[in-house]
Amino acid sequence: MSEAVEREAMEYDVVIVGAGPSGLAAAIRLKQLNADLTVAVLEKGSEVGAHILSGAVIDPSGIADLLPNWKELGVPLETKVTRDKWVMLGPMGELDISFLPFPKWMLNHGNYIASLGNVCRWMGTYAEGLGVEIYPGMAASELVFNADGSVKGVVAGVFGIGKDGQPTADYQPGLELHAKYTFIGEGVRGSLAKQLQAKYSLTNGREPQKFGIGIKELWQVPDAVFESGLTQHTFGWPLDNATGGGSFMYHFGDNYVAIGFVLHLNYKNPFLSPFDEFQRFKTHPSIRAYLEGGKRISYGARAITEGGAQSLPQLYFPGGALLGCSAGMVNLPRIKGSHNAMKSGILAAEAAFEAISAGRSSDDLTAYETAYQKSSIAKELWSVRNVKPLWSRFGTIPGLLLGGMDGIIATLLGGWSPWGTLKHGKSDAESTGLAKDYKPITYPKPDNVFSFDKLSSVFLSSTNHDENQPAHLTLRDASVPIGVNLPKYGEPARLYCPAGVYEVLTDADGQNPKFQINFQNCVHCKTCDIKDPSQNIVWTTPQGGDGPNYPNM
Repeated sequence: MSEAVEREAMEYDVVIVGAGPSGLAAAIRLKQLNADLTVAVLEKGSEVGAHILSGAVIDPSGIADLLPNWKELGVPLETKVTRDKWVMLGPMGELDISFLPFPKWMLNHGNYIASLGNVCRWMGTYAEGLGVEIYPGMAASELVFNADGSVKGVVAGVFGIGKDGQPTADYQPGLELHAKYTFIGEGVRGSLAKQLQAKYSLTNGREPQKFGIGIKELWQVPDAVFESGLTQHTFGWPLDNATGGGSFMYHFGDNYVAIGFVLHLNYKNPFLSPFDEFQRFKTHPSIRAYLEGGKRISYGARAITEGGAQSLPQLYFPGGALLGCSAGMVNLPRIKGSHNAMKSGILAAEAAFEAISAGRSSDDLTAYETAYQKSSIAKELWSVRNVKPLWSRFGTIPGLLLGGMDGIIATLLGGWSPWGTLKHGKSDAESTGLAKDYKPITYPKPDNVFSFDKLSSVFLSSTNHDENQPAHLTLRDASVPIGVNLPKYGEPARLYCPAGVYEVLTDADGQNPKFQINFQNCVHCKTCDIKDPSQNIVWTTPQGGDGPNYPNM
């Protein structure tokens, strides 16, 4: 579609992209400050919570800042943590290291195990009760700019574009939603956030953002293996010391076990498959024991920001702000970010309220950045800023010991560290090694009891895409996968994708390789956009409502 599209416009005080914890917290706070403010929240998932995926052990400080009486209101933080367990795994055995003096900020006393998707569903209902307009199934696909270059709003609700890029009989041009301020709360590696960071140079002087991929399954298990309130984290097998990552397992609710695997995307071996490492992990005797007799009921995957304080971009841009994981506010050693996301939404809402009250619009919300620097978010991220680079430099065991000690010192001494502030250096894409330097990995076949294949897993994510639309996964240069990535890196897209989106097909005698993109399988984890060593794959949002639909995840 090359010609200009005429669209109706709707005017709001604040438009928020993304009904996650940051966006919904911002919407609620705006209405708390002034019930007459007009606030719209756009959600690309089919419903609020459909695309939310997290462990999740939730620090309730974020929801408490927003709603001090959250317990009375019935926020679904289901199960209070009763026991922390930390384990080092070997190929067939385990070493329980829970007796070690872990920093207090790594322990989960006072935290809750819950479905973050269900928390967001609750927050969405509460926000609507305050008068917030929430539009699920409305993907924000474009930015709209004022004449002075500031953000005016977004385009949302475009439907009915065919595979050829031309309108079909069901075409809807969508709406322009204009706002005095636009908040971007898309989550990790959002397509609009990427554009804004590039257009306004928001990452200048910052370290490259670092990422992990989190792969999660939800099981329902019998009473004999269920311990309500148990949290367990493991390091070690099946990863070697040079490959960062670990697992989580949380027991909550109706005999649910949330089990997952986080693998840092700066891994070097291009033949490594995060999905298959996770499946192999579950076959370990110490892990299998917790799943015995259970049933896998859901699956999903999502990228996680890991860069921390030194990778945060400038939080404001002309006409708006970046919230939560769109900026990268996850505390890696705590494996938590939802509380910081909510707090960022509160801070951005307060800055926008002050600006609108003063008659301003579409300018720089510098007060948001100032408030962040004085906030508990900044203090928390600054204290653990060296954990990730130490882990990357020294490997899992030495890196975690050094990172833990550094975090304790920084917490006690107001952020001071003997290391100063370490840099990340390379991006995760640049960290990928050459195929000639590594051997392909032969993974065990799934047993369909504890381990499974990708396609049966994608089925449990309830992922759906209308196939008569342009693929939301595009290549900058169609020749790169076979011409560059295959001979140089073994085309790692076919391995790092946890949903079987990318394949290298050949003819009967193994010749004439062809790169195929099965975009209908995509669970929106964004790993390809991050890890592709040639940075040739671009993830953009598909039409609204498409993608996974995560229940209780």
